[in-house]
Amino acid sequence: MIISFDKITQPINQELKQLNINLKKMVAAEHPILYAAAEQLFSAGGKRIRPIMILLIAKITNDQQNISPEHKRLAEITEIIHTASLVHDDIIDDCETRRGTVTVHNMFNNKIAVLAGDFLFAQSSWYLANLNNLHVVKVISKVITDFAEGEVQQGIKSFDKTISIESYLEKSFYKTASLIACSCKASTILNNCNPNIQNDFYRYGKHLGLAFQIIDDILDIISLSKDLGKPAGADLKNGNLTAPLIFAIEEKPELNQLINQEFQNKEDINKAIKIIKKTKAIQKAKDLAEEHIQLALNIINTRYTNYNIISLIKISYYILNRIK
Repeated sequence: MIISFDKITQPINQELKQLNINLKKMVAAEHPILYAAAEQLFSAGGKRIRPIMILLIAKITNDQQNISPEHKRLAEITEIIHTASLVHDDIIDDCETRRGTVTVHNMFNNKIAVLAGDFLFAQSSWYLANLNNLHVVKVISKVITDFAEGEVQQGIKSFDKTISIESYLEKSFYKTASLIACSCKASTILNNCNPNIQNDFYRYGKHLGLAFQIIDDILDIISLSKDLGKPAGADLKNGNLTAPLIFAIEEKPELNQLINQEFQNKEDINKAIKIIKKTKAIQKAKDLAEEHIQLALNIINTRYTNYNIISLIKISYYILNRIK
C-alpha cells in the first residue's frame, strides 16, 4: 500500500504551516550564533511526525474535532524537544550530516552544538510550563530523562555483541518511542480524556515509536547516504548494534570478529553490511516493526471510529513503508 504523506496531513495542513512559522519564532535567541545554530536545525525540515500525531489525536479525542491553541503549542514543544535530542545525538555519534545538511557541531563546533541543544531543551521547558497543565508537564518532562537513559544504555552496550533484542527495544523506547508515546498521551490530557483513553494513545504511540526506530535502523543498513540524509552504516561505526545486526549474528557468527575489531575502517562496515544483506535479518527486523505497527493499530481500530483515525492508520503504514 503506497501512502501519500500529503494525504495523511490533509486534515491539519493549515496547522502544520503555522507550526513551521512558529518554530523559528520560538527558538529566537539574542546571540546570533545560537540563533543561527537553532535556525539551521529547523531549516533542514523533517516530516514533523510527532506534531502531526498530536494534532490528529487532538481532533480524534474532541467531540467538536477542534484543535486548541494548547494542542498547537504542545505540537511545537515536542518538535523542539525532538530537535534538541538530535543535536546531542549528532555530537555523540559525530555525524557529519543530518537531513542532508551539515550538522550543527560541524558547522560551528561541539561547544556551540551542546549549548544549542541545551538552549532548545530550556526553551521547550519554558513553553511547556506556560501550558499551565501540571499533568502534561510531568508526562513530557519524563521524556528528557528517558533520552539520557537511552544514550547511557547505548554507550554501555557499545560494540556489545551479546545485546539481546529485548535490550535493544528497551533502549529504542528511551531514545525514540518515549517522546512519541508521551506526546500522544499529552494530547489526550489536554482534551480532558479519561485515563483509559490516555493509556490507549500512550500505547499506540509507544508501539508506533518502536516500529519507527526499527525501520530507521534497517534503513541505516540498506539505504544510500544521499537517501538517508546522513552517512549510511553510522550505527555500525558507532558501535550501536541494532535489530538487523542482532538478527544477522544468529546466522553469520563471523560478524562477531568485525564487531570485536570495532569496524576499524570503512571496508569493515561495507563488509558487515554485505553479510547482513545475505541473511534473513532485514526481513526479521521488518517483521518485528510490522508486529509493533499491528499492535498500535489494534488499539485504535477496536475502540475509535472518528474519521481522523484514517490518518493515524495511514501514518502507521507510511512508517512501515519507508523501506522500498
